[in-house]
Amino acid sequence: MAKLLLPLALLVLVTTGCSKIYYAGMEKVGVHKRDIMVSRVKDVQESQEEAQEEFKSALEQFGSLVTIKETDLKKAYDKFSSQYEDAKEAAEDLSKDINKLEDVSLALFKEWEEEITQYKNAKLKSQSKKKLRNTKAKYNKMMASMRRSEKKMEPILATFYDNVLTLKHSLNAQAIGALQGEFSSLKNNISVLMKQMNQSIKESDKFIQAMQ
Repeated sequence: MAKLLLPLALLVLVTTGCSKIYYAGMEKVGVHKRDIMVSRVKDVQESQEEAQEEFKSALEQFGSLVTIKETDLKKAYDKFSSQYEDAKEAAEDLSKDINKLEDVSLALFKEWEEEITQYKNAKLKSQSKKKLRNTKAKYNKMMASMRRSEKKMEPILATFYDNVLTLKHSLNAQAIGALQGEFSSLKNNISVLMKQMNQSIKESDKFIQAMQ
């Protein structure tokens, strides 16, 4: 077990080190962690919008399989399988963008907390503390919303993949019948996901406005 933990620990150190070097380099050209943070919030928004499109397209392809003629099933399966891969990739990209946002945010808050200790003026120090608390509160609310969206993608992707496998193993009318019971449930789950993502995007807009 120790042999497995060492590479993981090294990976964390390397990733953290790379982030510090990147932020320091950007700082030298006038791009601060705050600017990077806002930029990465926008990246997450774009990834959420992309994920919405890919998940809706996957649902449409899945829906077409429910009523398709058996003679056209192979072609429809290939489209659905490809669309599932696109949705999976979009979900992975979204997770990466959320993690990158979290990385710069934690670095920013840590720097902010350290700088607060440097104040000599008690009033200014108190004001900065209050602003940090408020910013953290808004950030935590936004991040929680993003993570909820991220979490809701997992069971949908799992269901998609189960049905990709079902079709792969049996491209016939019986397989189509097995899909019919899944479509309504998937449609409802994706509808909930869309609402959650839209709410997350709204929270992101509020956070960006507060940061500007």
